[in-house]
Amino acid sequence: MPQSLFGLGPIDGTSKAGFAWSSAGKILRIGTADRKGDLALFRGVAAGSGENMPNAVLVTGAGGFIGSHLTERLVRDGHRVRVLVRYNGRDDRGHLDDLPADIQAELEVHRGDLKDPEAIRAAVADRAWVFHLGALIAIPYSYQNPHDVVQTNVLGTAHVLDACRGSSALERLVLTSTSEVYGTARYVPIDEQHPLCGQSPYAATKIAADALGESYHRSFGLPVTILRPFNTFGPRQSARAIIPTIISQALVRPVVKLGRIDPRRDLTYVKDTAQGFVAIAACEGAVGRAVNIGRGEDISIGELVERIGRLLGRPITVESETDRLRPAASEVERLLAGTALAQSLWNWKPRYSLDQGLEETIAWIREHIGRFRTETYTT
Repeated sequence: MPQSLFGLGPIDGTSKAGFAWSSAGKILRIGTADRKGDLALFRGVAAGSGENMPNAVLVTGAGGFIGSHLTERLVRDGHRVRVLVRYNGRDDRGHLDDLPADIQAELEVHRGDLKDPEAIRAAVADRAWVFHLGALIAIPYSYQNPHDVVQTNVLGTAHVLDACRGSSALERLVLTSTSEVYGTARYVPIDEQHPLCGQSPYAATKIAADALGESYHRSFGLPVTILRPFNTFGPRQSARAIIPTIISQALVRPVVKLGRIDPRRDLTYVKDTAQGFVAIAACEGAVGRAVNIGRGEDISIGELVERIGRLLGRPITVESETDRLRPAASEVERLLAGTALAQSLWNWKPRYSLDQGLEETIAWIREHIGRFRTETYTT
């Protein structure tokens, strides 16, 4: 029997869409698909080969932190990039407005919402690669508004899957997961066969979205791959994440307010994460798989505070604030990425050390400190 997408993906066998796989996940042959059944064919793309490299791509969530970095990377790589951004009365495009003018000039911007299936179909049309990063990602917000998070992260993903299923142009759909789906590590490093645990409403929605992706791959032959980045950081990230929370406060006062400082995280610089998205889209062996990316090293929040203090050249004092604590059973104690699968599929290896990434992040936050409300807790 084929293994679950939550493990190592398909083994020897043939899907209903006429695909045949080897045990390494390589496509051996492609049968004919019944277009009346809206089965999309996947044309294999060898990672790094440059052959049949599609250049018409869509990025949902492009105005967000990782999405804006991925968008910039794709444009610089020569792709024709369409972005889906949610309409707002300010007429801004999120972090896309932070991109260099020459990058912005190359973008085809679609306004729409993940909850609107017609908008998603229009955005997906004629795109060879679709990167689905659109989501509500803040864990504290998921405690306060779980229904909103379900509507966006689960129903929104279903709309993306349906639109991709109906597209004759689609060659690859990359769904964005998260290391939060694993919950507290039961063993380390955490590989793709690690049990899943919804320790927050946010994590539960991402588990559900992953399961939908698996079901569309198995049921309809949709060329889905799931990327599970461990904690990503870098320029443009909001103070909802731990590193900008520490840095933004430390730049304006000697005391930073945090929750617990003993949990451990595996931290990857955003430019490496963006490279991982591009690489997995070009990797035929990743079809039907969930794949971790991370640095393979973890650090406690307390140790992270000390490291940032050294880079700033001054000590940082931590003050615990109750509002920043997760419910006890919801706290993820440790995340440490096992990346053997990514290494075997496309030779994954982060280029940035933790300190290099932190230095670039500090420089960006210092330049944009006015964007951070350091006196209040951002949920």
